[in-house]
Amino acid sequence: MSSDTLLHAANFSTLFVCMVLKFPQIVTLMRAKSTAGVSLNSLLLELIGFIVFVTYQMYYDYPPPTYLEYPILIAQDAILLLLMLHYNGSLRQSLIYALLFVGGWRLLTVEKWIVDLAMSLCTFISAASKFAQLQCLWRSKDAGQVSALSWAMASYTCAARIYTTTVTTGDTQVLVRFVAMTLLNLWVLLTVLYYQRHGSRSKKED
Repeated sequence: MSSDTLLHAANFSTLFVCMVLKFPQIVTLMRAKSTAGVSLNSLLLELIGFIVFVTYQMYYDYPPPTYLEYPILIAQDAILLLLMLHYNGSLRQSLIYALLFVGGWRLLTVEKWIVDLAMSLCTFISAASKFAQLQCLWRSKDAGQVSALSWAMASYTCAARIYTTTVTTGDTQVLVRFVAMTLLNLWVLLTVLYYQRHGSRSKKED
């Protein structure tokens, strides 16, 4: 397989997976009508990280196939946020979050140094998102409403982006981010699987 073919395969498979990445989590929440084990702080930090990342890529005119999935992920996260606020009885806060996210996005492009600084912090923001989810799982010891499939797909997309970034832009900041996100997504996935298996055993014993 030629390098161009592999690059196209990685780009399009990533885009395809991201089109449905959050669907398993959305369906799980709608069925359970509960957010137990799912961290709201993690979702908010993830949204911030996504917005910063896609804004940086667009600001510097990077090839669209290298970031096209992020608007799709942002839209899916917005749906997840609305569902979580609804099931937590705080849907009215959605307007406040919308204003903050739109205002923050506009602020990023006011000056070059702002978007550069935001991107330098993006990896830490996204990492904090994963740790917030891990902390939520460790506290609740319940992964019943957390979709392992969504986390598995997220792990794949970040791993694929390590390759596409290496052979296209070679941006070190972006590459470091994807390496860190791949490892952290796998950590969350393994933790979810552990607690789901542990929960299944507990139910059988009862």
